[in-house]
Amino acid sequence: MSTEHDWITTPVTVDILRGFLDVEATAHGLLPHRLPARARRQIPDSQLALAEAQPSGVRLVFRTRATTVELDTRPTKRVYRGLPAPADGVYDLLVDGRLTAQATVAGGNVHTITDMLTQSAELTEGPAGTARFTGLPAGAKDVEIWLPHTEITELITLRTDAPVERAPESGRRVWLHHGSSISHGSNATHPTAIWPALAAAQGEVELVNLGFGGSALLDPFTARAMRDTPADLISLKIGINVVNADAMRLRAFVPAVHGFLDTLREGHPTTPLLVVSAILCPVQEDTPGPLAPDFDGGTLRFRATGDPAERAAGRLTLNVIRAALARIVEQRAADDPNLHYLDGRDLYGERDYAEFPLPDAVHPDPAGHRRIAENFGRLAFGAGGPFAAETG
Repeated sequence: MSTEHDWITTPVTVDILRGFLDVEATAHGLLPHRLPARARRQIPDSQLALAEAQPSGVRLVFRTRATTVELDTRPTKRVYRGLPAPADGVYDLLVDGRLTAQATVAGGNVHTITDMLTQSAELTEGPAGTARFTGLPAGAKDVEIWLPHTEITELITLRTDAPVERAPESGRRVWLHHGSSISHGSNATHPTAIWPALAAAQGEVELVNLGFGGSALLDPFTARAMRDTPADLISLKIGINVVNADAMRLRAFVPAVHGFLDTLREGHPTTPLLVVSAILCPVQEDTPGPLAPDFDGGTLRFRATGDPAERAAGRLTLNVIRAALARIVEQRAADDPNLHYLDGRDLYGERDYAEFPLPDAVHPDPAGHRRIAENFGRLAFGAGGPFAAETG
């Protein structure tokens, strides 16, 4: 905390939060969640429990004349035993929609994953810290603070050198998106640089991001959470996690997709709904999972360990899943004209891979996130796209 005087302290409450589905009261403040409590009670593994609590797309939004803003938080940082610790997560501050300042918070808790295959982990507790932003433009303005997309973030106190009030409603459509670690933001360097945030800015919509690293697995509790969340636009990115977890065979996958879509339509019967298959990922295009980490050369990469010959027995690959999704959407769209399909290779395909290779063989780099966002913005939000704004 700064030693300056005349601070105005504002409790962090749900009134100034966006992009979350639930909050948990802690001893010191609030912990945003991207799944509701009922769903969290059904989570079967630590990976999803960690991912949904990482506030990808969650932000504080308020109106103020302040030129200095401080936010006290206690982050929980994820590290992998045997690998270098990642850089501290970045807090992005936007003024009237434009990235204006960034900050980090040192310290906090450390969640050390001791085994990547089992996701076993150890937690070391640490102190809270402060994200400080100075030199903001004078005058009334709308401020957003986007939280680090890969750090669990307990929100404690907001301090400013001018009063804070609730920002007016933007009037923008709400886009509810579910996907894998790529949607979560893996390898993006700051929270507004993940592809869903970039695409939301391009489409001028309010993002609710349910991208969960390793956990886009057609879980029924996620479908129910989406069913019960107000939204004007919905997208569902399916494929990579089902394959790399070797989670099911084709016989189970097809009805699982139908069931997920049936649940969504219970709450959103006519909402534009876009099903998106996986982007190009050469290691899993025609090779089943499971995916395994590979540390050869001193850097983390991934490799598929399944046998391509077992596709005939129903083992899933990305190409198998793309064909199945296209058939499912075509079949359902006969009675559901607001259901659409997008091949993920139109977001990132052979040409994009040649220009921006996947550093770890699975996740795009920051330039890859920008390319995916640009293509999604054009294909989904652009003229003739399923999310195009109505005119007239």
